[in-house]
Amino acid sequence: MTYKTRFKFLVLALAGCFTLSAPASVFASDISLPKYSKDAQLAAFHSAADLDLIGDDAYDDDPLTEILSINEVDVWGRIRSGFAIADLDNPLVENHMNYFARRPDYFQRTTQRGSKYLFHIVQELEKRNMPTELALLPFIESAYNPHARSIAKAEGLWQFIPSTGRHYDLAQNAFKDERRDIISSTEAALTYLQRLHDMFGDWQLALASYNWGEGSVMRAIKKAERAGKPITFNSISAYMPAETRNYVPKLQAVKNLITNPRRYGIDLPPVENQPYFVTIGKTRDIDVKVAARLAEMSLDDFRALNPQFGPYVIAGGNEVKILLPKENAEKFRKNLSLWTRPLSSWTAYQVTSPREKVEDIAARLNISPDVIRQANNIPSRSVLKFGSAILVPKTAGYDRDIAPELVENAKLAWERDLPATRLVTVPVRKPARLASIAKRYRVSVAELKSWNKINGDTVKKGTILKVHVPYRSAAATTRARTKAIRAADVRTSRNTRASRVKVVMDAKNTASTKKGLVKSKNSRTARATLSKKTKSVKNQVSAQQTKTRKTAAKNRKKA
Repeated sequence: MTYKTRFKFLVLALAGCFTLSAPASVFASDISLPKYSKDAQLAAFHSAADLDLIGDDAYDDDPLTEILSINEVDVWGRIRSGFAIADLDNPLVENHMNYFARRPDYFQRTTQRGSKYLFHIVQELEKRNMPTELALLPFIESAYNPHARSIAKAEGLWQFIPSTGRHYDLAQNAFKDERRDIISSTEAALTYLQRLHDMFGDWQLALASYNWGEGSVMRAIKKAERAGKPITFNSISAYMPAETRNYVPKLQAVKNLITNPRRYGIDLPPVENQPYFVTIGKTRDIDVKVAARLAEMSLDDFRALNPQFGPYVIAGGNEVKILLPKENAEKFRKNLSLWTRPLSSWTAYQVTSPREKVEDIAARLNISPDVIRQANNIPSRSVLKFGSAILVPKTAGYDRDIAPELVENAKLAWERDLPATRLVTVPVRKPARLASIAKRYRVSVAELKSWNKINGDTVKKGTILKVHVPYRSAAATTRARTKAIRAADVRTSRNTRASRVKVVMDAKNTASTKKGLVKSKNSRTARATLSKKTKSVKNQVSAQQTKTRKTAAKNRKKA
């Protein structure tokens, strides 16, 4: 049997079919592993190995050997066979490979966590004819943790920030966050990546945009063009922040390790080439703990597949789906049919007043305020705004299920609980009318009289008035602050212009002063010189007169 014929029969056996029109030569990229159990794949592999094959030496170096080894006939093999992004030649790749290779336990834990989701992600990538390397992207984004949350408030496997999540129709409300939903977030992420690839025509630039934003990458490309550089990830990486500069190299490093894990001492967990989970519907609201119990799963395992729901209840209509492993789905259906107790202990309460205290709601429903605050993450000393929907325990008089339309549109908003008014004292500097003071503080004259026990309409100088001033709302405070800032900016601008004029005038005055000082200085010098000359003449005249007097006196004595 020839070399080509040998691979022909091998591929046909793995595909579980036979056709006379099979290609004469087969390459690793042409292989699509069968989508059924690992045992069936191994049987196909062994049936191919039992054929009368010739040319063993030619077989040893073929890439099929690595891809179709017994240990890799699973989803990892499908991922390798679908690699389609050009390898990145970047020194940072080796750095990240060394980092992961020194931490094989971390690498194994992360891939083990991702094994629940990989089959689904690979299936969706293949449907869209997208590179299967992208199934490894959650390794970088979230370490395959669907509950991961970044400091930028990104959530889920694919780390959607709130705005991008809303753009791709991922619901975010008090009862669910579809950024954590395995199916919905994967669909949104792949759609987003496709759009980025269509925009840039390059998967490496698309990946950089996924991390940094397409606008930022566009600006970096323009800088590279002005500098005469080629438009590649490596050429524009100098304009990227450190996180993005390492982002694509990190994915390439994971890709390299997945390609040849044994070389780096890494043991990949087996991932069967079949769905890990199935979807089931629900008929009524059900507590998360009850659902996990009916499925005979730990709470952590249940929430790993259903992270989009809050920690207490799964609410909504019949369209809401729960993800469960196939065997647990059967247990769920069976146990549900035998369940006789209430499925849910929680319901929703919607605020209908502008400001409502948690304590007032708790008293009305006869439950603890602390329970409400803890269930809804409501800070202490805060009040709920109009329209807010909160979870509350069911009571005898309030035990209805949560309306599906409320689940879809639920919101939760609160503000600081401030008293209605605050007391201030107003000293009266001169006799005044109460009406003018009431107008100034936006209260009534009657209130001023009541607070201060005044009968007349005027107050004397020196009187200290008590005034209960209303607290401004947060919005009003913000508007006032904004107005003040704008006014300050105007004043600053005016002062700046005035200062400029003053500087110019001061410069002119300084020049004139200098001239005057020069003239003045010259005048003083001239006067000093003249004074000295005059003094000298006077001294000479005085000396001559003194000499004349002395001579006259001597002559008189002689006579």
